[in-house]
Amino acid sequence: MLLIALRNVLAHKARLIMTVLAVCIGVAFITGSLVFADSTTAAYRAAMSRNYADIAVSVTPKSLPGASGKEQYGALDDALVRKLSTVPGVASVRPAADSSVTLSAKDGTPMRADSMMGKFGATYVPGADGKDSRYPLTAGRAPRNSGEVALNRGTAAAGGYALGDTVTLAKDGPVLKKRLVGLVSTNDSRVNAGGTLAVFDKTTAQKLFAAPEHYNQIDLTATPGTSQFELADRVTAVLPADRAEATTGSAQADQQSVFINSRTHSYERLPLLFAAVSLFIGTFLIINTFTMLIARRSREIALLRAIGATRRQVVRSVLAEAALVGLAASVLGFLLGLGVATVLPSVLDTSGDLLPSGPLVIGPITILAALAVGVGVTALAAWLPSRRAARIAPIEAMRTAEQPPSATVSRVRGIVGLAMTVLGAGLLFSLSDATSATDDNLQTALFGAGILVVGLIVLAPLLAGPVIRLLGKLTARFGVVGELARENTLRDPRRTAATAVALMISTALVSGLAVINQSTSQALDAQAAAGLSADYVISTRDDTTTAIDAAAIQRVADVPGVRTTSAVADSTIAAGPSALSISGVDPKTVDDVMKLHFLSGSAKDLGPGRVAVSHSFARDHRVTTGEQIKANIGPGTGDRGRPYTVVGVYQDNPTAQDVLGYRTEVQKHSYLRDSVQRILVRTADGAVSKDLEKHLRAAVSDSPLLKVQDRDQLVQEQAGVAGELMTMVFGLLAIGVLISALGMINTLAMSVSERTREIGVLRAIGMDRSGIRRMIRLEAVCVAAFGTLLGLAGGLFGAWKVSGLTNGAIPQYSFSLPWSTLTLVVLLSLAVGAVAAALPARRAAALTPLRAVADA
Repeated sequence: MLLIALRNVLAHKARLIMTVLAVCIGVAFITGSLVFADSTTAAYRAAMSRNYADIAVSVTPKSLPGASGKEQYGALDDALVRKLSTVPGVASVRPAADSSVTLSAKDGTPMRADSMMGKFGATYVPGADGKDSRYPLTAGRAPRNSGEVALNRGTAAAGGYALGDTVTLAKDGPVLKKRLVGLVSTNDSRVNAGGTLAVFDKTTAQKLFAAPEHYNQIDLTATPGTSQFELADRVTAVLPADRAEATTGSAQADQQSVFINSRTHSYERLPLLFAAVSLFIGTFLIINTFTMLIARRSREIALLRAIGATRRQVVRSVLAEAALVGLAASVLGFLLGLGVATVLPSVLDTSGDLLPSGPLVIGPITILAALAVGVGVTALAAWLPSRRAARIAPIEAMRTAEQPPSATVSRVRGIVGLAMTVLGAGLLFSLSDATSATDDNLQTALFGAGILVVGLIVLAPLLAGPVIRLLGKLTARFGVVGELARENTLRDPRRTAATAVALMISTALVSGLAVINQSTSQALDAQAAAGLSADYVISTRDDTTTAIDAAAIQRVADVPGVRTTSAVADSTIAAGPSALSISGVDPKTVDDVMKLHFLSGSAKDLGPGRVAVSHSFARDHRVTTGEQIKANIGPGTGDRGRPYTVVGVYQDNPTAQDVLGYRTEVQKHSYLRDSVQRILVRTADGAVSKDLEKHLRAAVSDSPLLKVQDRDQLVQEQAGVAGELMTMVFGLLAIGVLISALGMINTLAMSVSERTREIGVLRAIGMDRSGIRRMIRLEAVCVAAFGTLLGLAGGLFGAWKVSGLTNGAIPQYSFSLPWSTLTLVVLLSLAVGAVAAALPARRAAALTPLRAVADA
């Protein structure tokens, strides 16, 4: 039986190649994802090991919440440096004040402003020879005072800077201007992978990143024969235990590697999603292929049964055949996956996360996963056809055609499919009153959508007849050819449904996601400027680490054309288990820059100890105007709440956020004490222009830490978020289209082979070759149209019923159909049917009448 299985694979290799390709695509995405993850992890670890290769132990201050700069770094001073240099086993001591700093390019464009990583500020620490071995100079000289800076060559080139230029940069507030006096090189892989590096003299770096005459890190190298752990123990013994700690270089490298890897871990999810979709759709192609192959070999199987083969042997033979196909798909998919892993960094645009370069790492888990998925999915999909093959009795060898399913089987299929469809739709209907995307609601939505799709798949053979007959009214316009195409499609509804299922699943996914994307994009566009009367918003890129210079507020107010400026301090407020957002505003100007619709009370009553809350906050915390709440403003303020009087309740407003407080009070408890994070600007007559924007940017010193946006730019920024979803939508569409095309080619090729005699008779009675080709194409288009209609129905219904989940998070959300995308999906699906039919149609048309009858 094993030899028979091998012979069948080789005999039908042209037919099975489509199945191999379908499984190959899914295996490739899984392999690529795993290799990408392993390779980036290994590259991180190797890079971090190189970065910390010359560091045996690092001494850093212990975190002291609320401490000032001098209190925080007080233990790390020159006295400690001298003390550490006397510790046995210490070869050298390198004190430094290093942190992050954001640069602007020479043309004013911020460099890596929206990235959390790769913006390094460092100290130039000359050794006995007057040179810094960590940052060796390649041109110019080292910075000597607060007005000078050195950059690494890559940063200078990316920013368009040359020696002597003025470099614009910022740490967390005011903009700094420094003259570029030197260029350095570095072995730090994070910088060489696209990060920026600015190097300062010791005094300037201490003021920027630590405290005057203090450091935030002291690196030690060990003498030969002294281990990192041994030296760490000795250093710990001389440190003030409550203010400083020692960490080995290898531990630092591991911590950095884990941190960076955690930020890029999400990149593995998208390829795995594509893999899951392609394998799910490919499963139906496999089932269809093996079902048709077994139908073609019913006589052969029946004869095997007649000469003594048992049902178990037949099942094993078919599964062995599937395993061989799956093995071939696994090997090809694994090789293709290596290519996927190679191009993933550029496709996913991960340059902003500083992916280091390195060789591809292929672990045993990746190889086992490729084999398990490829062989497992193929064998599992072939199991049902194999069971059906085992039930073929020897007497069936005399039948010339496959018997249709019994009425009982059809009835059971209808009951099961209808029950699952109703259950899935019922679960989605249960979300009609949902107003938030809680975990339970999301699970219900996913479970309901999944059951609905499976129900449609089960019902597909029963729905094929009515839908194809309806479509047949269109194909009838092509005369006898169109009628024959309709009848051929109806000949085996199960085969038609199995062929259309791949297109149905991809269409349902794409149409549903496209509707959600369209509706969400419109809601985000509306939300971006909702509640905003101001014409410009000047804001920080990171509220937790950045503030707007206090002097900049007055400079903005003095810009010609500006009518009103209102500074806003953003922080958090905890009035229960979760922290929400609070905006500290000036009650005198807030009504001029925000569209606040108060349901009760007024913003004019804001003051110390008095807040206004959004409708959602009031509902969730069950408070009304005039009542008191106990809350903590700001991070790390403890568990004991202070009483605040609610002076008003306003409709939810993204500009005002969850709670409005008195600005002076909120500023005291912001991430950066006494700071503001936004300036809302109202211009005279609502004027917006490039010149005015340029003056506003100049008023905040062209800081790379700040954004100056008008209302249209706020909307465009939100649109960029939705663009990522559209990328995924069209990626899924491409996968579905490709696998659907493979399935149709496979089905039509086998159909032509089965109908060789029939085609010969048609040719003999006068149908020309163009008629044969047209008939095959119309069959494919009918199948494609059936799958597309079924997919659209399921996808649009699912998107409609889950819209309430998004509406709870975005009040402006409303169900909206993306007509252009849906039209594209329909046209592309029909085109897939026509293109997939090209090769089988040509083969059918090439048959001569006499040869067709003789070979059948």
